[in-house]
Amino acid sequence: MTRPVGLAGSTAPTGTTPAGTAESEPEVVRLPRVRAPRSWSLQTRLMVTVIGIVALILTLVGVATGALLGSILNENLNARLLSAAGALRGAPDSTAEDVLTSGRQPEGFLLVLQNQSGLTGAYVTADETVAELGDDQIAELLYAMEPRGNATVRVDGVGDYRVLMSGSPSGAFILAGLPTTEVSGIVGQILTTVALVTTGGLLLLGVAIALVIRRSLKPLRSVADTAERVAAMPLSQGAVTIDERVPDAQTDESTEIGRVGHALNTLLDHVDSSLAARQRNEELMRRFVADASHELRTPLASIRGYSELSLRDPSLSETTGSALERIQAQSLRMTTLVEDLLLLARLDEGQELVFGSVDLTQLAIEAVGDARPAGPAHTWRLDVDEEPVVVAGDSGRLHQVVANLLANARTHTPEGTTVTVSVAREGAEAVLRVHDDGPGVDDAVKGELFERFARADRSRARKTGGTGLGLSIARAIVSAHGGALTVDSVPGDTVFTVRLPARPQEPAAAGVER
Repeated sequence: MTRPVGLAGSTAPTGTTPAGTAESEPEVVRLPRVRAPRSWSLQTRLMVTVIGIVALILTLVGVATGALLGSILNENLNARLLSAAGALRGAPDSTAEDVLTSGRQPEGFLLVLQNQSGLTGAYVTADETVAELGDDQIAELLYAMEPRGNATVRVDGVGDYRVLMSGSPSGAFILAGLPTTEVSGIVGQILTTVALVTTGGLLLLGVAIALVIRRSLKPLRSVADTAERVAAMPLSQGAVTIDERVPDAQTDESTEIGRVGHALNTLLDHVDSSLAARQRNEELMRRFVADASHELRTPLASIRGYSELSLRDPSLSETTGSALERIQAQSLRMTTLVEDLLLLARLDEGQELVFGSVDLTQLAIEAVGDARPAGPAHTWRLDVDEEPVVVAGDSGRLHQVVANLLANARTHTPEGTTVTVSVAREGAEAVLRVHDDGPGVDDAVKGELFERFARADRSRARKTGGTGLGLSIARAIVSAHGGALTVDSVPGDTVFTVRLPARPQEPAAAGVER
C-alpha cells in the first residue's frame, strides 16, 4: 500500500521564521577553554614537602661546614705564612730571588722584597726552582695589598695566593705569599662529598617516604575507592542495596584514616537502611494508589450511570438537569484520572503490558488519522518509509503513547501549527518523532515536563484542562518497553523522540493488516 508522505527526509523538519521577522543574530565568539592546573596528590605533596625540607637542611649544613672548614684552613694558612715570612734571612742588598734561593721554602712560596736593591719579586715553582716576577705582576700584588695588610689575590700566570705584608724599621718591606690551592682543594672535596652524600641520602629518603606514605595512605585509598563505587550506583529509584564497605582491616579507630573509613561504613549503613525504608514506602504508596484507584472505579461508574439515567427523566427541571450534567462531566473527568493513576501504579509494579510484534509505522499512521478530526485547524504530516519498523511491545500501550504525544502537540500549540510524525530505524533502535513548529517549551518547566501532574501552562497556551499525567504515562510506558522518551525544544522547533529496541521483521509481521 502507498503511505502518505509529508516530508522528504526521515528527520523532523526545523521550525521556520515568519516572513518579516528574520534578523541576523550576533556572532558568538567562543573563547578557548582554559584548563585548571591539576592539583598534586596528598602523597606527592607530603613527599615534596619532607624531601624539600631535608634537602634544604642538608644544603645549609654542607654550606656551613664548608665555610667553617675554609675559615679554619685560611687561619692555618695565615699562620704558616707568618712563620715562613719571619724565617726569611738575607743581606740588605739581596734580591727576592737571592733570598728564596739561599733557603728552603715550600712549593709556590712567593716573595716581593724592597731594599737597597730596589723592588724585586720571585716565587718557588713546582719543580722547586725560583722564578722571577715581572713588574706588572709585582704592581698587581702591591695594588691588591693597599691599604690592607693581608689579602687573597690572583697573580696572572701564577695562581691564587694568600699574601701578607710586613715592614722593617729601616724602611724596607717584604710581601710573602702562599698558594691557596690546597685550601680550595680540600674545601672542594668536602663540598663534593657532602653533595654526593646528600643526593644519595635524599634518594634513599624519597624511596623510604614513598613506601611509608603509600602504606599509610592505603586505607584512605580504600575509602576513596569505596566512595567512588557507591557514587556510581543508581540510587534515585527502585530497590537499591549498598553492599560496598571499607574493609574492616582498614577501619581502625585508633588512627585518623581508620576513623574516616569507619565513619564512611557507618554512613553507608544509614543510607542503606534509609533506601530500604524509602523503597518500602514507595511500594506501600503504589499499592495504596492502585488499590484506591481500583476501588474508586466502581462508585464512579455508578455515579456516571445514575446521572445518565436521571437525565433521561423528562420531568427534570432545567436547574436539576444542569446539575446532573455537571455531575456526569466531573465523574468522567475523575474516572479518567483514576484510570491514569491505576495505569501508572501497575506500570511501576511491572504489570499491565502484553508484548507482541508491533508495526510502529502502521501505529503512527493510525494515530495521525485519529488526530486529524480532533485537530482540524492543525496541519498533520507523516514521514515514514515503505518498509515497516517492527518492535516488540504492547500495541495498545504504544498507541496510547503516540496518541498522548499528538494530543499534547494539538493542545499546547496554536491553530495552524504543523505537526509531523516520523518513524525510522536507526541502527538497532526504532525511532518515532513528533515534531511541531509551535512556540516551544519554556526552559523553566522543561526539566519537570515528564513529572506526574506537571503542566506546561507557562510555556504554551492551554485550551483545555488536563490531569497532567499524559507525558508521565507516555514515559512510563516507553521505559517499561526498555526505551527512552526525550524532548528537545526551542521556539519554532519542538521534537518529542521515542526510542525503542527494534527487531528484524518477522514473516508473520509482513502479513499484518494495514
